[in-house]
Amino acid sequence: MQELDTHTFRLAVAQFDEAAEAMQLDPALRQRLKLPQRSLVVSIPVRMDDGRVEVFTGYRVQHDSSRGPCKGGIRYHPDVNLGEVAALAMWMTWKCALAGLPYGGAKGGVKVAPKKLSSGELQRLTRRYAAEIYPLIGPDKDVPAPDVGTDAQIMAWFMDTYSQQVGFAVPGVVTGKPLVLGGSLGREEATGRGVVYVTLEALKHLNIPIDRTTVAIQGFGNVGSHTALIMQQHGAKVVAVSDVSGGIYNPKGLDVAELVRRYRIAGTRLQDAKLGDAITNEELLQLDCTVLVPAALSEQITGKNAHTLRCRVLAEGANGPTTLDADRILGDNGVFIIPDILANSGGVIVSYFEWVQDLQRFFWSATDIQSRLQSIITSAFQRTLHFATERRTSMRMAALMSGIQEVAEAHSQRGLYP
Repeated sequence: MQELDTHTFRLAVAQFDEAAEAMQLDPALRQRLKLPQRSLVVSIPVRMDDGRVEVFTGYRVQHDSSRGPCKGGIRYHPDVNLGEVAALAMWMTWKCALAGLPYGGAKGGVKVAPKKLSSGELQRLTRRYAAEIYPLIGPDKDVPAPDVGTDAQIMAWFMDTYSQQVGFAVPGVVTGKPLVLGGSLGREEATGRGVVYVTLEALKHLNIPIDRTTVAIQGFGNVGSHTALIMQQHGAKVVAVSDVSGGIYNPKGLDVAELVRRYRIAGTRLQDAKLGDAITNEELLQLDCTVLVPAALSEQITGKNAHTLRCRVLAEGANGPTTLDADRILGDNGVFIIPDILANSGGVIVSYFEWVQDLQRFFWSATDIQSRLQSIITSAFQRTLHFATERRTSMRMAALMSGIQEVAEAHSQRGLYP
């Protein structure tokens, strides 16, 4: 499909093809799983504050629902397109299967720069988008969540719009909501906490003490900032962080809590926080560190810059940050990669907890959530590591093959309709 022909979708398909070939996956199923089960493109007319009407384009893609309702975030970003959304939906399928969650993969998005909209415009955009994709969503069909450019408030508007359509409150239609609307404790920091849990497992496997671990993080949004805070709480030294405008570096370690306060609360640029030396995003990737966490956008580490990385562990907080040719270079250089569908699965795991709590109307403590998250994600890490060791393959291929096998088995057992 020409509409899907983007860099990100080609990367997702290339990863799948490599794993499917190694698995000798059935050709018919291989062809089916390359393409999404269902794709919806919608026009979203929004009345702007100045009275004019602007039309935005929105997407919702469901990759596979063989194992349960579809699950996946909604991102608001100027570069959103159908191919990117389809790739993210595919990765979400493998991610849910790898973690053992009863979901299929989905993703949504609107091509928009959310920071350029007022709060009122953002609300009207969200409500119209929710109304346009209403036929596809529901707690038993497809459960959206926040992603790049969206947050708990947007999920609240989304949940309210859906609830108005059916005539009663349906908190389980989305996750990542405010607590007062059925959100879950621990959801905001879940992805970052999951990155930390699998990184700690990797450090144990490599016999690297946490107090001798240095960490550099590309991206200081929700995932990057929480990863930095929690890694520091565990005793690691966070030496560099960056965002789209650049970053800061302090070989003695950054005061992450103070940096978060200035960056997220006071709105100071990272480079203006005066807590370290200014560096570029490219320079951050090349730092000599124990752990590098790409937690920004996809395809940041490529065949052109992979040979410059000097980390021991690459923990992928973002989706698709590393291309296949970069993978091979990093593998040859002895970098231990924790692939995205494993490393950043903490968000969907705690989203699953939120969905279960909403359906049962029974809510758990923060301690319960952290404990269950750690149990699920570290178990997934150990299974992937065992698979990689046994099959003599990379962690990425082990994770992909494990997830794909679960989905393939579901299709095999269900059969082909009609």
